Amino acid sequence: MSTSTATAALTTALKGFCMGAADIVPGVSGGTIALVFGIYDRLLNNVRLGAKALGSLVKADIGGFRSRLGEVEWSFLLPLAVGLLAAIAALSGLIEGLLHDHPESMAGLFFGLVAGSIVVAWQLLHRRDNAKLAMMLVVGVATFALLGFQSAPSASPPLWAFFGAGSIAICAMILPGISGSFILLMMGMYAAVLGSVHDRAFTNLIVFGLGAIVGLAVFSTALGWLLDNYRDELLAVLIGLMIGSFRVLWPWPHGVGIISEEANESIKGTSLGLPEDGQLLMPLALAVVAFVVVVAVSRLAPSEHPEPATQAAKH
Repeated sequence: MSTSTATAALTTALKGFCMGAADIVPGVSGGTIALVFGIYDRLLNNVRLGAKALGSLVKADIGGFRSRLGEVEWSFLLPLAVGLLAAIAALSGLIEGLLHDHPESMAGLFFGLVAGSIVVAWQLLHRRDNAKLAMMLVVGVATFALLGFQSAPSASPPLWAFFGAGSIAICAMILPGISGSFILLMMGMYAAVLGSVHDRAFTNLIVFGLGAIVGLAVFSTALGWLLDNYRDELLAVLIGLMIGSFRVLWPWPHGVGIISEEANESIKGTSLGLPEDGQLLMPLALAVVAFVVVVAVSRLAPSEHPEPATQAAKH
């Protein structure tokens, strides 16, 4: 391996690490980080090729499967995946501990991350009109209401729940503006998956990974088509989901809801309350810092963002 090739692989792995770090917390998505680093289109194209390869395999088209696999940029995808998985392995224990010891502060941090992601996703819209705004509000209100019926995080979810969580949450990897951890949070599976990584519960993780593979194969082509043809509408729906998620991310009284020290007890994360004395400052400060960081990072690669609405309207 030449020096330039090794350097490129290391750089790609570092980008993957940043994507993994973003996706492990319910805030900035890996897709948004890919946009910032200028690799989003390349990632999406390779995911589509991989999905087509799996489709050929399902049809028993071995020749087509090999041909599609040969088109995938493995020199790009493998270092990216290594970096992403390294971030998840390195940071999951830290995040799990912070969720347990400082649930309100962590919820404040997540609140700011998602608020910043809403601003980033809003800027990605080609056209910002009343129809898009109405779509966001309707989805946001519906999500807020539905999350009121969310079950408490499960202490011991069945294996099929890990499979389903993986198949749905992985879609966030190829969508800018929404994170896989946010999806897991809405499903009540965030603490369970994070705990499985930290505790090295390999059976749960393998089933979760299989679900992720199936999810990519089934949804990547459809999501790519939606992004190509209905990008603004899809982003408007995602923004609405993030707006509604503030019910889960509201720091009080129990943060986002975590598994307690007792293995059979869960803390519900969708109840709403007001901060007690001394509880306001840290969650608020972390929310503000997180919001500023997300918006600032999104400005690092303005060339990767679609045209502003005022310019797009002229074309």
